[in-house]
Amino acid sequence: MTSKKTVALLDYGAGNLRSAQRALERVGADVAVTSDPHVAVNADGLLVPGVGAFASCMAGLRAAQGPRIIGQRLAGGRPVMGICVGMQVLFEEGNEHGVETAGCGEWPGRIERLHADILPHMGWNTVDVPMGSEMFAGLSEQERFYFVHSYGARSWDLVTDITIPPLVTWAEHGGDRFVAAVENGALWATQFHPEKSGDAGATLLENWMKTL
Repeated sequence: MTSKKTVALLDYGAGNLRSAQRALERVGADVAVTSDPHVAVNADGLLVPGVGAFASCMAGLRAAQGPRIIGQRLAGGRPVMGICVGMQVLFEEGNEHGVETAGCGEWPGRIERLHADILPHMGWNTVDVPMGSEMFAGLSEQERFYFVHSYGARSWDLVTDITIPPLVTWAEHGGDRFVAAVENGALWATQFHPEKSGDAGATLLENWMKTL
């Protein structure tokens, strides 16, 4: 009998931990909600949640050695997934209310306020998935995912000549396009909440579990 894959759900004071834990357990993960760097580094997968402001999430992440944990895992090709602000902090910087905050710097670019007339962007939305996506395998183009945010990555600046370039999924709200998800080797992330996206979100998490 194959043992369950272990997923460390990083507890750094900025995430909807219980719903993420339930969603991961639903797809067969053995979940450890933890702030222990050793556990986070050595689990089969690391999930970085995030709710709230970019600056406060980065402060909590730094206090929990999050950037070092993420970097150490990725250096060894070990899967990491960020959700909502847990995706945003992977970029170089965030700008909220004119305040610049450095992010983890795994990807170039800035998180900024969306230009839509109605914010926050709250509710269900379709996404524009690129060809060859593993993250969205088995899901139709009409699937909707649950978003709650006012900020996002409005451009994608990573230029690469590697054999397998990152796959970027986009979404639109109020005429403004933003990055909805990224697949970049061992690093996956979503702006939406798969743990709140019903069966579609469960399928996406199952797809991530297959990479562990």
